[in-house]
Amino acid sequence: MFRIPGVPGKDLCDKNLGFSRRDILRVGGGSMMGLTLNNILRAQTASAATAPAGAGRAGWGKAKHVLMIYLQGGPSHLDLWDPKENVPDNVRSAFKTIPTKVPGKHFTEILPKLAQVNDKFTMINSMSYTPNGLFNHTAAIYQIMTGYTTDKVSPSGQLEPPNAKDFPNFGSNIVRLKPLKEPMLPFVQLPRPLQESNVVGKGGGAGFLGKAYEPYTLFPDGDDLDMGKMDRIKIDDLQLRPDLFSVRLERRAKLRDAINDQMPTIEAAVKDMSLDSYYSQALNLISSGRARDAFALDREPMSMRDRYGRNTFGQSCLLARRLLEAGTRVVEVIWPKVANSDNHSWDHHVGLTTRMKTQSGPMLDQGLSALFSDLDASGLLDETMIVVLGEFGRSPEKGVSTSGNGNSADGRDHWPYCYTAVVGGAGIKRGYIHGKSDATGSAPAEDAVHPTELLATMYHAVGIDPETIVYNHLNQPRELVKAKPVTKLFA
Repeated sequence: MFRIPGVPGKDLCDKNLGFSRRDILRVGGGSMMGLTLNNILRAQTASAATAPAGAGRAGWGKAKHVLMIYLQGGPSHLDLWDPKENVPDNVRSAFKTIPTKVPGKHFTEILPKLAQVNDKFTMINSMSYTPNGLFNHTAAIYQIMTGYTTDKVSPSGQLEPPNAKDFPNFGSNIVRLKPLKEPMLPFVQLPRPLQESNVVGKGGGAGFLGKAYEPYTLFPDGDDLDMGKMDRIKIDDLQLRPDLFSVRLERRAKLRDAINDQMPTIEAAVKDMSLDSYYSQALNLISSGRARDAFALDREPMSMRDRYGRNTFGQSCLLARRLLEAGTRVVEVIWPKVANSDNHSWDHHVGLTTRMKTQSGPMLDQGLSALFSDLDASGLLDETMIVVLGEFGRSPEKGVSTSGNGNSADGRDHWPYCYTAVVGGAGIKRGYIHGKSDATGSAPAEDAVHPTELLATMYHAVGIDPETIVYNHLNQPRELVKAKPVTKLFA
């Protein structure tokens, strides 16, 4: 159920704390609907502020939307978009290389469709960082999603569950500082949470910003390998009750206005709070049907659904496009298989050749290529920054352990020292290759890019200074991210 909390408690020692769960509005429920949601909208607007330090620099404020395609699990750059020739057999990919639309650039045969649209985006072949502690998925996920490393890394590589002390996901920061003006869900995550083993959602929520900035999560029921789960999307939280029509909502709004008219003292006390404006926004979000319509995948032609791929990832990409068209500010599509697992996962410790060729590779190729093509054709790519990456790459040498895991002869282990990211849209250069990996894909040969620098570039693109100060749960000042944007990526 979609839960939106009340206004932060002003009478508490910690002003970042919100009301209790009983103060939370459950949209689609009872008659007090807009009476709480309007407070949230007002709170978000009151806290919105941006620093103009980056104004005038390349790419500043070009993005109205941000879409992250998160390849949870860590795909092998050597077996997708940065293959190497003239290397030992235990480094060379088992897949053949193919030419792309960018002269001189080759992908592997796993990505034939993306090879025909790579003139629409930039490849960063020099992503790199030295991990804090072990090479575990959760720590790496937390870093790219929040811009910070976590304090706790256990010997097993697992971290503590999400909590209110966590740094916020980038999407929560963006929608706080750049709130929507139209009645639409600002931040949506789908089709599953971030996860490693039993640590679920770490780095995916609003953390110390509070529940007001949590993403709307669309996690359909069904196993990760249930390829038809997107046909069973449930959005009851965005539906009007059968006995609650728009006219009745409007009638309740009029009743509220009538009550307010009889309370001049209260009216005077809150005259500067724009209650009517925020109440109207809350009412419009539910009654307009804009959010509900965006989730209606069955309105797409069958041919279009087939084009994206009849699987969870492909349909998630299609749904992301619909959300962007409807006005959602941030969409995060998480690879529909838990990080450290087999079958369709990118965590290819064993069986890489078969699994990538028959499972993860074709799904990525079909869904992502269709997404870039559609957004470009509609013009929406011009105002949407797309970021595609995993938490790290895979080891250049096959069959060796770099993180304590066992690997088959064709498996590759975790490798954060060099990997690839795809970025496009919102002024990002087209057909550009940024940075270069060395002869074996082991380390950047030039123009290394840290994940936090990519995060800073995302903030820059939406017109937010990456060094904007936020206050954590202890009221301590913290930058959104301690990094500079990579403005060379922009045309």
